[in-house]
Amino acid sequence: MSEDYRLVARRFGGPEVIEAEPIVAGPVAPGQARVRHRAIGVNFIDTYHRSGLYPQKLPALLGVEGAGVVEALGDGVAGLTVGQRVVYAVAAPGSYASWTDVAADRLLPLPAGTGDELAAAATLKGLTAQTLIFGCARIAAGQTALVHAAAGGMGRLLVQWLAAIGVTVIAHAGSAEKAAIAAQLGAAHALHCPQEALATAVRDATGGRGVDVVFDGVGAASFTASLDSLTRRGLLISYGNSSGPVPPFSPLELASRGSLIVTRPRMYDFVVTRAELEAAAADLFTMIGSGKLAIEIALRLPLREAAEAHRALEGRRTTGSIVLSP
Repeated sequence: MSEDYRLVARRFGGPEVIEAEPIVAGPVAPGQARVRHRAIGVNFIDTYHRSGLYPQKLPALLGVEGAGVVEALGDGVAGLTVGQRVVYAVAAPGSYASWTDVAADRLLPLPAGTGDELAAAATLKGLTAQTLIFGCARIAAGQTALVHAAAGGMGRLLVQWLAAIGVTVIAHAGSAEKAAIAAQLGAAHALHCPQEALATAVRDATGGRGVDVVFDGVGAASFTASLDSLTRRGLLISYGNSSGPVPPFSPLELASRGSLIVTRPRMYDFVVTRAELEAAAADLFTMIGSGKLAIEIALRLPLREAAEAHRALEGRRTTGSIVLSP
C-alpha cells in the first residue's frame, strides 16, 4: 500500500501552494469515525480556504466533502459499522487526504446503488441547494428565480430542482454553450449577456416585473445586477464569492430598490441537528434516485493533481462537478 498523505497549504495563495505531506494513523477520538476515501469532492470553498479568503490556521487543510468506507470507530459511536460506505460534507476542512477522521454524527450512509464518485460530486452542492431552496428561499411553484452560473456544479442543481417544483427559472451563464446547457436542464429562459445588461434581460423575460428570488454564487461581479433583477420585496441569496466578495453597501439601497432582502446563508446552519441533516439528505438522494437531478462529473483527477482541479474551477473550465481519487 502506498504511503497515506494529505494535501495542505503552508501559505495562502494560488493553486501552486498546495503540497502533500505524509499522515500516520493514530487512535480515533471518541465520537469520531475514520473514513478511508474512495472519492473526494472539489468545491469553491476549497479555493477560499487555500487563498485565505476564509482564513484558517496554517498549514491550512483543504476539502470538506468525501465518500468512502468506515475504517475505524472511536468510543461512543453507534449506528455505524467498519466497512460501511458513507459520505459527508462538513464545515472543517481535511478531506484532501487518503483518510480523515470525521464526527460520526455527520456521516451519511450511502444509499444502495449510489456510487462513491456521484456521492462526492453531489452531497455538499446538493445539500446546499436543498437548504437554499426550502430552508432559505421557501420558494414555491408559480414563482420566478434567477440562477447565476447556471451551468456550474451548484447552478445545475439549482436549475433542475427549481424547475422540478414548478418555479420559472431564468438562468444566466458565461457563454452561449453554457446557456444552452441550462436550457436543457429546465430553465425557461437561458441568458448569456454581460452583467450590465442582465437586469434588463430579466425584466424583459418577466414582463417588467423582475424575479422573486436570485440565487447568486458569483459575488462581486453580479451583485448589482442581482439587486436590479428583483421584484419589490424580492430576496437575494448570496451564497458564494467566485468573482470575489460582495463589496460593502448601504442598507438604504435595499429600501430604494423596493424593500429588498439580502441574506448570506451557510448550509451548515440549516442542518445542525441529526434529524435536519437526515431529512435534507433524504430529499437530495430521492431527487437523484428519481432522475430529477442529474449529476455531471465534468473532471476526474488524482488527488495529487488537486492544484489542477482548482485551476479548472477558478478558470470556469468546467460545467459540472470535479472529483478527486486518492
